[in-house]
Amino acid sequence: MSVVKVIELLAESPDGWEAATKDAVKEAAKTIKNIKAVYVENMQAVVEGDKIVTYRVNVKVSFVVE
Repeated sequence: MSVVKVIELLAESPDGWEAATKDAVKEAAKTIKNIKAVYVENMQAVVEGDKIVTYRVNVKVSFVVE
């Protein structure tokens, strides 16, 4: 049996929601091993004028605890 832990992260990128999600996983991987999945719970965009300038995601990252 495996023990799986889930953490919640907020990330942002000027390049889109996918880039923000990748950044969240990349940052989590600096201190967490055995990442198995990421679940995008919420997406948001910051608009200035008539243009989206920042994409934000709220993600849950799951990993196996050894």
